[in-house]
Amino acid sequence: MDNATHTLFALTLARTRLGRAGRGAAVALVLASNAPDIDIVATAGGTGSYLTWHRGPTHGLLGVAGLAFVVAGLVSLALRTIGRDSDESPDAPFRKLVPICLIGVLCHVLMDLPTVYGTRALSPFDWHWFSLDWMPIIDVYLLGALTAGLLFGSESASARHRNVAIVLVLMAANYGIRAAAHHVALANAPRLFGPLLPQPCRAAATPSASTVEYWPHPAVMTPSDGSTRCLVQLVAIPGFISPFQWRVVAQLSNAYEVHDIDLLDRRVRQPPNASEVMWRTTERYPNVWTAAVWTAASTDLGRTFLGFSRLPAARATIEPGGTTSVRWADMRFLGPRGPVFFAALVRIAADGHILEERFGP
Repeated sequence: MDNATHTLFALTLARTRLGRAGRGAAVALVLASNAPDIDIVATAGGTGSYLTWHRGPTHGLLGVAGLAFVVAGLVSLALRTIGRDSDESPDAPFRKLVPICLIGVLCHVLMDLPTVYGTRALSPFDWHWFSLDWMPIIDVYLLGALTAGLLFGSESASARHRNVAIVLVLMAANYGIRAAAHHVALANAPRLFGPLLPQPCRAAATPSASTVEYWPHPAVMTPSDGSTRCLVQLVAIPGFISPFQWRVVAQLSNAYEVHDIDLLDRRVRQPPNASEVMWRTTERYPNVWTAAVWTAASTDLGRTFLGFSRLPAARATIEPGGTTSVRWADMRFLGPRGPVFFAALVRIAADGHILEERFGP
């Protein structure tokens, strides 16, 4: 999630018993809830460094524990340095700050997991990304509920506790609605793609076989029988505004097919009809892995991009003189004119040596 959501959620938690540990508890919660994103310092090394380390060890098992102790230590040190007025509550002791910070850091990772962006929750032991695909990166409903709970009806302790309970119920309902909508969106994939949807590849996992999605995984770039295309996976990407609007992406062995769906559309709620033409509006994006694409995939930039990208679409073009340009884009970040965000380019000379590697269109 975005840092505004993490901060507002930390301030909400500070109104529970966690905030009564003493002076500094609320500050510790806010810092701990944002601490995993310290990996942004990797941007100093460029885009490749950022993609390599983003949501990596700071979001993993060791990072959760380590950051909790670091934040608790910094807050404890600051409390001893900054004077305290006589009417202020006693300083929160280090032994209480550690579990408070542990909760803050852990909540950060748990709130990142349901997003389509995902997180590498097992790094550095396992560098796979994991995601539930329920939430967009910025959820306006979470922001609205958290902000309202902090601004209104906070004149007394009982009102603040009531607000926290209401906010937590609203958050749970939001997550539940999005989880159910995600399931319905995937379940409607056969109706969306119609006869365009092929059978699953033999080497691919059954679409929607598990609740938690992960990547990268062994790519299936060739049809299952050598002559016809096959289905690698189905992915439902949530919209930013309505929890009922989704983008369903079918990754095939040689292309991606994309279809937007509104679950409030009456056709979704009615039994399938043979005359339905929903699938005729499907968009198609090629993903053909030639020898040049495999060569580009072996470069440092290729390994970095493919380690980050969940739905990489490859396109190779031959320029005058024999130079081949290989471009990748991530289909999760599909813009109005195609997949333009998080793109990468590798140019390969006719003799096979690499001429250029860069991120960007």
